[in-house]
Amino acid sequence: MVRLTKAINIHDAKTRLSKLLCRVERGEEITIARAGKPIARLVPVKPATNPRAPGKAKGLILHMGKDFDRTSKTILRDFEA
Repeated sequence: MVRLTKAINIHDAKTRLSKLLCRVERGEEITIARAGKPIARLVPVKPATNPRAPGKAKGLILHMGKDFDRTSKTILRDFEA
């Protein structure tokens, strides 16, 4: 869940950066403003996804048609458009 807050001015953000980062870690988004105009947003970093590991599907594909890599003209046309 993301909670949005009203904008915090730059001076307050510099003064309370550690506390603001704790709020961001809990999922909150913080907007920073200069003279009441939003200029930046502190948002939580998305967790890294697991890297793909080659060979995970080895032995799972039982049958692959001889034309599995044939490209249809329709797909090619739509892809190149």
